[in-house]
Amino acid sequence: MMVSRLQRLEKKKGSKIRNIVGIVITILVISGIFLAWRVYGFYRGIKQPTRKLIVTKSPEEKYTYNLLVLGYGGGKHDGAYLTDTIMIVHADTKKKKAVLISIPRDVWVKVPTTTQENFHYKINALYEMGLFPQDFPNVDKKYLAYGDSAGLIKYAGLEILGFPIDAYVSVDFSGFTKAIDILGGVDVVVDRAFSDYEYPIAGKETDLCGRDEEFKQIEPLINKQMSEEDKVKLFKEKSDLENFFNEIKDEPNKAFPCRYVTLQFEAGPAHMDGEIALKYSRSRHSLQDGGDFNRAKRQQKILEAVKDKFLSIGGLTKILPLMDEMQNYIKTDVPEDDIRRLFPEIKNLNEYEIIPLVIAEPQYVISSYSDYGQYILLPKSGKDNWRQVQTDVKNIMDGITPAPTLSKKNKTN
Repeated sequence: MMVSRLQRLEKKKGSKIRNIVGIVITILVISGIFLAWRVYGFYRGIKQPTRKLIVTKSPEEKYTYNLLVLGYGGGKHDGAYLTDTIMIVHADTKKKKAVLISIPRDVWVKVPTTTQENFHYKINALYEMGLFPQDFPNVDKKYLAYGDSAGLIKYAGLEILGFPIDAYVSVDFSGFTKAIDILGGVDVVVDRAFSDYEYPIAGKETDLCGRDEEFKQIEPLINKQMSEEDKVKLFKEKSDLENFFNEIKDEPNKAFPCRYVTLQFEAGPAHMDGEIALKYSRSRHSLQDGGDFNRAKRQQKILEAVKDKFLSIGGLTKILPLMDEMQNYIKTDVPEDDIRRLFPEIKNLNEYEIIPLVIAEPQYVISSYSDYGQYILLPKSGKDNWRQVQTDVKNIMDGITPAPTLSKKNKTN
């Protein structure tokens, strides 16, 4: 039977479509391989050379992950690696649930030592201790074995939450701002308007703002190298120095105005670039929304906004430039096996119930002072007693204790 001209055309058309589909599939496969290769290259670039000492679960059994997230200022000034942001993500891939736990930087924690002395320090200094252990000779180095610079703060996380920390991710704040800018900014709802008159300007931490001569005269007093008699005599002769000294203690923005910038945020929806988002998440001196507890809540909102933007169509197109830029600002010790298991979960993030928890006053901690006069936060239940926090985190994951939900999108359990 002769094949009609129409049938030949249809056959030719079908063959062309199959060829096009084949080409598209080939391009997608090659693109997928290229993306996987780039992701793996990025991971190898930020992965720190550590080795796990204890394996508690086989890879097949693992469905809960505890990730420590640290943010630090960076730079070359003193305290560059003090962690202003300390969060622990406790995630369950079976339950599609995660608790985002913020730990204030002033929490007073026990630090293990080789001398067994009762040594405590603010938790925000532990990462820096791990990076420069030679400055703390009595700290027990077994927690820093195999180059694990986050070993001490992981230990503190275990003491506070009652479960071991699997891995950490540390981010220089410079990288934080760049990442948000690459994503095109983030959208955040500001809960309440606030003004902060003491937001520090990076690089100006020690600037005397033209008051060098005045500072030189009271520097011995600040360093506690001046007797009470000499202090009274100095202030009697130069009352302006007494005012300057009091401003340094009580109103540093007046004593050194060049060190600070005023921040103002209005309540309601706001689109923030990287610099504004960083200021919003780090501000802590406003009367309306100040302190570490409110700051922790704002940091959680920014993290949620970054997640939403990253998962948007526009955000997904920025994966490659984001990896190129961020490689110099991120460090992690997440094991390669965990990366392989967690990478497919990215597409499911919108299904996760994310529950925020701030270890805040008065529910979990109380204000106090160390023997050296430092402002610190102690567990409400007593020094080193974190049982209430541990119980509440477990109950939240088990669905026993109601908690305010930060986001719950397309929840499927």
